[in-house]
Amino acid sequence: MAGARQRQRRAKRRLNGLRSGTTRRPPDDRDERQGNRGDRDGAVMCRGATALRAGGTAGGDGEVSSSDRRRGLLVCSKVAECVWLEGEEEVRCWNCDETHVLVCSCDGKLYEYWTTAPGKIFEPRLVKELGNHDIVQIACGDHHSMALSRGGNLFTWGRNNRGQLGVGSLDPIISEPRLVKGLKGIPLAQIAAGGAHSVVVSLSGAVYSWGKNDFGQLGLRHTYDRDRPSYVEALEHWKAVFISCGADHTAVLSMDGLLYTFGAGGAGQLGHNSTRNELSPRVVAELWGARVSQVACGRQHTLVYVSSLDKVYSFGSYEGQLKSERKSNHLVPLPIDSPVDNGEFCQENTSQNMAKTTAEGKDSITGLLFKKRNSYPLNGIATLERKEVKTWINNFSSRHWGNIKKYITPIFSSEACINGSFLDKRGKHFRTSKENSGVDMAKVLRFYKKISKNAEVYQEVQKEINNLLPSLSSSPISPENFRVYLILPFLLQQQNAFSTLKQLAKAILRLRQKDLQTLECLWSNLETDYFKNLVVIFKEVSLYSLNQLLNCFVPEQYPQEIETLQILQILYQVNSRAGSRLQDNHFYIPETIDIIRHISTMGIELTMLIKYPCIFEVKNKMLIHFLECNRLSLYINIHPSTIQIFQKQWAFPVRRECLLDDIWDHLRKAKKNQFTHFLEVYFENEEGLGGGLRRELFTVAAKALCDPQSGVFRHFPSRLVWFPRQASSHGDTFLLVGTLCGMALYNHCWTPFPFPRALFKKMRDVEPTLEDLEELMPAVGRSLKNILKEESERRLESLHMTFVQMEEGGSVVELKENGANILVTKHNRKEFVDLYVNYVLNESVQKPFEDFMQGFLRGCPAESWKVFLPAELQAVLLGQMNYDWHLLMKNVAYVNYEESHQTIKDFWTVFHELPEEKKKNFLAFLTGSDRIIPYVEYFVFTIEDPQYENPDNLYPSARTCSRVLILPRYSSKEILEEKLLFAIEHSEGFGLL
Repeated sequence: MAGARQRQRRAKRRLNGLRSGTTRRPPDDRDERQGNRGDRDGAVMCRGATALRAGGTAGGDGEVSSSDRRRGLLVCSKVAECVWLEGEEEVRCWNCDETHVLVCSCDGKLYEYWTTAPGKIFEPRLVKELGNHDIVQIACGDHHSMALSRGGNLFTWGRNNRGQLGVGSLDPIISEPRLVKGLKGIPLAQIAAGGAHSVVVSLSGAVYSWGKNDFGQLGLRHTYDRDRPSYVEALEHWKAVFISCGADHTAVLSMDGLLYTFGAGGAGQLGHNSTRNELSPRVVAELWGARVSQVACGRQHTLVYVSSLDKVYSFGSYEGQLKSERKSNHLVPLPIDSPVDNGEFCQENTSQNMAKTTAEGKDSITGLLFKKRNSYPLNGIATLERKEVKTWINNFSSRHWGNIKKYITPIFSSEACINGSFLDKRGKHFRTSKENSGVDMAKVLRFYKKISKNAEVYQEVQKEINNLLPSLSSSPISPENFRVYLILPFLLQQQNAFSTLKQLAKAILRLRQKDLQTLECLWSNLETDYFKNLVVIFKEVSLYSLNQLLNCFVPEQYPQEIETLQILQILYQVNSRAGSRLQDNHFYIPETIDIIRHISTMGIELTMLIKYPCIFEVKNKMLIHFLECNRLSLYINIHPSTIQIFQKQWAFPVRRECLLDDIWDHLRKAKKNQFTHFLEVYFENEEGLGGGLRRELFTVAAKALCDPQSGVFRHFPSRLVWFPRQASSHGDTFLLVGTLCGMALYNHCWTPFPFPRALFKKMRDVEPTLEDLEELMPAVGRSLKNILKEESERRLESLHMTFVQMEEGGSVVELKENGANILVTKHNRKEFVDLYVNYVLNESVQKPFEDFMQGFLRGCPAESWKVFLPAELQAVLLGQMNYDWHLLMKNVAYVNYEESHQTIKDFWTVFHELPEEKKKNFLAFLTGSDRIIPYVEYFVFTIEDPQYENPDNLYPSARTCSRVLILPRYSSKEILEEKLLFAIEHSEGFGLL
C-alpha cells in the first residue's frame, strides 16, 4: 500500500513538473512560419492565428508559465483546446477533469496520462506511434486527442462514440493515433477539439468539422453527427483564420476581425442576446466593427480580445468567468475590468496588461494574459519561404547540404505542404474554389528557375515528389487539394524529370470523373501564358514518350495508353470549351508523322495514337486514316519460298439507271469481312475503272438520296437535310445510308450529303447546341435565342408557351412530364430551350440516327475515323465545298507542258472566268466528284499534253483515279473554252482508267 502511495505521489510530482514547462519549437522554423497568413494592421496575426495560448475545449485545462507571460499570450486556464509548439521546452494540454493529459516533451516525444479522477495519476504512456512525426500542434477534447504533424498529417485517438475522431467509423475507443484521411492533402492552419466534436481550419480559411452535433456545433445547418470531416459551407470565402471550441459551441474568427459562433447557446455563450442554439455560423453583431483579434472558448462561455480598444469581452455562463459582480449569464459581449486596475497579479513586463481572478467552479479562469500588439503565429505545417530558398540556393555547399535536405524533405514529401506553399499573398487564396486555385503561379516558376540552377537540389526535390506521387489523393474533398496538380508540372520541366511527370499524369487520370472536372475548371481559369506553358510541358514529355516508341522493335511492348498524351487531349478539350484561347497548332506534335510511318510499316494498329487527335494537323490525320485503311485491306499470302501481299478488292458493278437498287442489293448481301476490301466500281456499258468511278458512285448516290422525291430525308429552308421523326416506315434505309457513308470514308471518297454539323457532333459524342439547331432551322433558332434574351416577364407570359413541341400534322409532344400545363417563364426558359434542342436533334431522331451509326461502323471498319474532330469529320466525309481557286492553281504538276506555255495560260484564264458552278463541274469531270479533299492546299492534280495530231478536233479528257487532265494544245483560247465547257457539261460517263 505504501509503495502504491509513493508511486502515486511520484506520478503527481511528475505531472506538476510538466505543468511548469512552456512550449517547444523545432529550431530554425520561425522565419518559415511568417507571412502565409498575416495581419497587415495588427488585428489578425500571421498564418491566421491569434495570440491565443489556449483556446477552450469542453473545459480543458492549462497553466501559464513565465515564458508565456514574456510572450504576452492570452490564456484561458482550465481551457486547453489547442496548443502549438514554439520553444525548446515542454507543452501540454488536458481536459476539464484533469483525467486525460497530453504532453509533448522537449525531445519531441508525445506522452499521455490517463487517470480516473484528479490526483489519481497513472504511469505516462509514450505515444510511440507518432515517434517518427514532428508534431507542431496538439489539442484535447473531453475524451479524445488531436495532433498535427509538420508534414501536414492530422492524427486523432481516444473516445469515438460520436465520431469525434473523424476516421469514418464509430468504434467506441481507438487507442492508437489514426490518420484522418478525409483531410489528406489539405494544408491545415489550426486544429481545435470540443467536448465531443473537432474543428480545423485550412491555410485558405476553409473550415471542416465532425463529431457530436446535437446543438449544431458543427455549423452544418443540421443536428446530425458526422464521423468524418465535413466542409462548413456557410463559412465559404469568409477568410476564417482562427477557431475555438467550447463543450458544445464553436467560435470562428475571420481575417477581417468578424466573429462567428454556432452550436449550444443556452448559457448565452454565442453572444447573440439569446439562449437559442444556432445550427449555422452567425456573426456576433454586438462586436461588428470592433475587429476582434483573439477568441477563446470555455465550457459554456467565450472570451474575445479587441486589440484596437485594448479590451477583453466575455459572454456566456457566469460560472468559470473572471471575478465579477454579475450573478447571471450574460448574453452579449461585455467588457471585463482592466487587468491593470485590479492589481491582483504581479506584472513582469510593463508592456503587458495582465489579470488574475479566482472564481468558484471547476471551470474558473486562473489567468488572462494578452499583449497589445498581436504578432505571434501558430506553429504550423512546413511550407516554402522565399527567404529560406534564397539562402540555401545562394549559399549552397556540402556543409549545408544536410540542412537543405531537412528543409526540402518535409515539404515535397507531403501533398498538404505543397498545397500550402506558393499561396497568393494578395489574399486571393482565401477565395479558393473550382474557379480560383489560390496559387501564385509566378512564384512557382520563380522557384523552379532557382532550383533548376543546382542539379543536386533539383534532383532532391524530384526524388521527394516521385516518392509522393503514388499516394496522391484520388478523391479530394476540397479545391485546395488540387493545387498540387497545378504546381508540380511546372517543377518537372527538365527532361531528367520526365519520368516523374509521367507518373503525375497517371495520378491525374486516377481522379474520379467529377474531380477531374474540377481540375479542368482550374486549368481553364489559368492565365493564358501559364496555360500555354502547361501545354508545352505536356507536349515535350509526350514527344519524349513517342520517340521511345521508335526504339521499340517488339510490337507486343507498345503501350496501350500514353498518359501524357491523354492529359494533352484533356487540355485541348479545356481550351475548346474556354473559347480556344490557344490555336489548334499549339497542340500539334509534327514529329508524330515519323512515328506513324514507323508503326504502319510494322503492321501495328494505329488505334494507340488516334485516341489523341489534338496532336495531329489535318493532313497527318488523313494520312493516319489512309494508312489504317490500307493496313486492313491487305491480304498476305505465304508460300514456302516467298510472301505475297495483295490488296483485297470488292467488285461492285452497278447500272446507272437503277443505281440505288444495285447498291442496296450489294450491301444487303455483303458479309462483314467484305467491308475491309476496297471497292472496284464499274458502270455497266461504260468505259473506265478505278478511284474516279468510286467517287462518282458516292456522289451520284448521295444526290439521288437527297432528292426530295425520294422521301428519305426531311428538307429545310437552310438547304440542309435531317432524319425524319418517324423512321419505322423506312425499314433498313438509314442502316444502308450509314453503311454507304462509312464505305465512302473507308475508300477515301466523299458523299455530298447536305448534313448539318449536329450530325458530326453526335457521331463524335459531342452534345449539339442551340447554335447547331439554328444552323438547321434558322428561324426557330433565332426565336429561341430571343426567348433567352427577353427581359420582360409579361411578354413571355403573353406568348402562352408551354413545354410542348408542335409536330407536323398537328400532333403535340410534351418536352417534360405534364409539360402542356407548365408555362415558360424567365426562371425556366433555359430549361425549355435545352429540352427543345434536345428533342429536335436527339430524341425525335433517335431510331434513324442509331441505325445510321450502326451502318456507318459497318461500312468503315477502320477505327481511325475517330481521329477527326466533328468539324474535320464533316469536311472529310462531305468533302471541301468552298475553295480558294487560286490556291488550287499552285498545286498543279505539268507533263509535256511548261507553266509558261500559252495553252496553260489560256486554260487558267478560261477557268477563272467560269462561274462557281462550272468550276465545280470541272472538279466532277476531273475527279468524279464536285468536291475535293478538305483543305485545298493538299489537293494536287496534273495537266498533261497528249501530243495528239490535230488537237483542235479533240476534247479534253481525264484519268479520274489519278487526277490527270488530258489537255490538247489548242490553237486558240476560244477553241479551248468551247471544248472544255462541252466536256465538263457532259462529265458523267467520261471517267477513264
